[in-house]
Amino acid sequence: MRENLKPRDAAEVEQAIQWALADGKALEIVAGGSKRAIGRAAQWDVALDLSGLSGVTLYEPAELVLSAKAGTPIAEIEALVDASEQELAFEPMDYAPLLGTAAGGGTVGGALAANLSGPRRIKAGAARDHFLGFSAVSGRGETFKSGGRVVKNVTGYDLCKLLAGSWGTLAAMTEVTIKTLPRAETEETLIVVGLDDAAAGQAMTAAMGSPADVSAAAHLPVPVAAGVADINAAGAAVTAFRIEGVAPSVVHRKQLLERLMGPFGRLGALRDTASRALWRAIRDVAPFAAGGPAGSRIIWRISTAPARGAEVGRALVEKLQADVLYDWAGGLIWAALPPADDAAAGPVRAIVAAAGGHATLIRAPVAVRAAVDVFTPETAALSALTKRLHDSFDPRGVLNTGRMWAGV
Repeated sequence: MRENLKPRDAAEVEQAIQWALADGKALEIVAGGSKRAIGRAAQWDVALDLSGLSGVTLYEPAELVLSAKAGTPIAEIEALVDASEQELAFEPMDYAPLLGTAAGGGTVGGALAANLSGPRRIKAGAARDHFLGFSAVSGRGETFKSGGRVVKNVTGYDLCKLLAGSWGTLAAMTEVTIKTLPRAETEETLIVVGLDDAAAGQAMTAAMGSPADVSAAAHLPVPVAAGVADINAAGAAVTAFRIEGVAPSVVHRKQLLERLMGPFGRLGALRDTASRALWRAIRDVAPFAAGGPAGSRIIWRISTAPARGAEVGRALVEKLQADVLYDWAGGLIWAALPPADDAAAGPVRAIVAAAGGHATLIRAPVAVRAAVDVFTPETAALSALTKRLHDSFDPRGVLNTGRMWAGV
């Protein structure tokens, strides 16, 4: 049995999938491997390693568009666009610190397949909102394309939105096209010190509804803030707001936000370099990194309405002894729980269901991920729809089958 297939181009990807179909093999789709430990612990016969499909094939800064082979490292793309004073506005997180793998190993195909996003999600959207087109090979062994190199593309079905977040269960992408945007000239972060979770939620709601044009809002309770450089000296909970743009605009909007946040508590500020470091730490959930104090804990990623974030976080802390970090103005909650054979899946999902939202198990031992639902269980109707959709792309279950839900 071959343990690894490493195609050099799109034609060899197609040949590999056709071989798997002919021999009845199941393939694990992988490239950088930075997110390999996320998902159900399904069993595959062979790994289809797409890391050989690497390199930027087109970059037109004036047109804000970039095409690259799916195995191209995100770090390489970010360095390229940074040289043209541009960025990937969806700010893809690096799961490596959280999962204990080498940092910087994520690829552009993996970022899109997982629909990654960072703190700027509340303003710029997720990866799917910047995904313009792709070439891929389905589980039928057929090469197909969708989208193009322009933002306003209305020809045919928008399959980019379908593949984003499918975790490689529908097709193996070989080349992708994404939108780039100008990088902000500068940024500053206003911090409010000492708020409890409920007050922080109110502050974030006020900030997001203001003309300050906040591009990120997060709250780090005391145990979490203590693990982040640049703010750990505060010795208290920290609520942070990022403002980006040209310098005069940043100064004006920061002053506006200071007036709005003054009644909530003591204020502080981080300038450009320190601000960027803080938001990288929040993006990559550095306080819960595998090598840190919370390294052995179970990690859940919870999405809910921002107005219900403090309610969900409080329940997790009180009922499950969790440490929590709030991003997306309270709409995204990272929770670190004590080790448990069932990852406390039942109580976690009950808390989230009561407030509305969904929870994904991000870090847990293989045995735990094999025993519980990693992704939020679907209703019977939605599950049937998911299976029909999956079967239209991969009827024989060749690609990453079972990674998200059993049998899919």
